[in-house]
Amino acid sequence: MTPSELQAYLHAHIPLSAAMQVEVVKAEWENVLLRAPLAPNINHRETVFGGSASALSILAAWSLLHLRLRLSGIATRLVIQSNRMDYLQPIAGSFSARSSLEDADQWPAFMRLLERRGRARLVVRADLLAEEEVAGFFSGEFVALGSEKATTGIDGT
Repeated sequence: MTPSELQAYLHAHIPLSAAMQVEVVKAEWENVLLRAPLAPNINHRETVFGGSASALSILAAWSLLHLRLRLSGIATRLVIQSNRMDYLQPIAGSFSARSSLEDADQWPAFMRLLERRGRARLVVRADLLAEEEVAGFFSGEFVALGSEKATTGIDGT
């Protein structure tokens, strides 16, 4: 899945990503990098709204699992179960979120459990970035439900 394919998927299926003007900069097995401009995500202090920073982080984390599952030929419903967001500093410009698995060694066990039980959980983290400086941290537990072999198209249909 290319960055432009992932971006089209997000904008079509998660309308908030389009409203936030989310751009997929990188979509690779190890991490996904999303970026958004300040203007549609601004708060009353002329910095990034905390909800937008959190949403971008969630989108980056969700996108990483979505990408990995698609590349593995597995179609699932992927939902967030819980998350934590820590903000280190205000962001006064465009911002990014770079996601990665909290423990990459857990991927094989996650896939085995998903195939065996049709449900599996995995923790994904994301660094919230202002320019190249870390401005916050996200950690979220995601659940994949109802694995099926993917058919055609990005969304498994």
